[in-house]
Amino acid sequence: MEDQRKSVLSCMQPTGLMHLGNYFGAVLNWVELQKDYRCFFGVVDYHAMTMPYNIQKLRNNSWDMITDVVAVGVKPENLFIQSLIPEHAELGWIFNCFCSYGHLTRMTQFKDKSKNNEASSKEGFISAGLLDYPVLQAADILIYRANYVPVGKDQDQHLELTRSIAQRFNNTVGKEYFVLPETLHTETPKIKSTADPSRKMSKSAGEKHFIGVFSDEARIRKQIRSAVTDTGDTKPGEMSEGVENLFQLIKASGYKQNEYEQLQKDYSNGELKYSDLKDVVADAIVEMTNVFKERKKELLEDKRELKYKIKQSSEEIRKVAQETVKEVKDLVGLMNIKF
Repeated sequence: MEDQRKSVLSCMQPTGLMHLGNYFGAVLNWVELQKDYRCFFGVVDYHAMTMPYNIQKLRNNSWDMITDVVAVGVKPENLFIQSLIPEHAELGWIFNCFCSYGHLTRMTQFKDKSKNNEASSKEGFISAGLLDYPVLQAADILIYRANYVPVGKDQDQHLELTRSIAQRFNNTVGKEYFVLPETLHTETPKIKSTADPSRKMSKSAGEKHFIGVFSDEARIRKQIRSAVTDTGDTKPGEMSEGVENLFQLIKASGYKQNEYEQLQKDYSNGELKYSDLKDVVADAIVEMTNVFKERKKELLEDKRELKYKIKQSSEEIRKVAQETVKEVKDLVGLMNIKF
């Protein structure tokens, strides 16, 4: 029987190690969305090529990401690898003809990334793919006729472009073919760096600024023990960013919730010891990640089985993409070969 649930599309670039910011900010959301929606979750390796990258690592990073997200609870049947579905690139080209150059140059992320890349690269090389990837992103979304796209509020601009392309396409072909996707703003914790709670947890800032989901217990405990609490610039009666971040980690983990409530009371009463708070944070994160590490160990014992499942799921998901591209080509007057 056909799945009648609303559909959700969400993708991530294969950037290597998953940290707690990635998990709580995006991947946990994937796990939860599976309960209520028809989900299409992609590892978008085409997008990873828009900035300078290591050719040897790209494929390995894609499989590492697949392994990690399955280990934390994403179902293999909901996953695909973008380069296994060439229709994404084909639809992306068609959409290039429904998107203005000016619109792309105004994209905030293009401005920021091109400046950073120009400054860091000896050649000052900026790929055309960096300018154009929002169009491919629109194809990623619309090819599955997604009803919703879970995005952070700072990423609304990209979904607006997707909606603009879809509307222009519909107007041009004289048919409401694409449903305009809507944002799905879910409550996701904003996890900060334990070394500098004024900035988000990120690998780009250096090793001390992120905690890996699959790091060993000793490393996790060491990083949390050294977490910054007060920086001296907190107003009286206001919880510091560092302390707030540690409380957020306990709450988001789902572990040690009784201790969380007690520590909150201790804070309100002015009796909180930061050493106690850090111990509970470490215990909660270790308990949570031990479950993931055990699952990952099982998956790595039979890598071929997982790769087979993902190739199969990509083939099944590709059927949806093929049907969309076939219909789009008919609508815009291109030649078609029956699938």
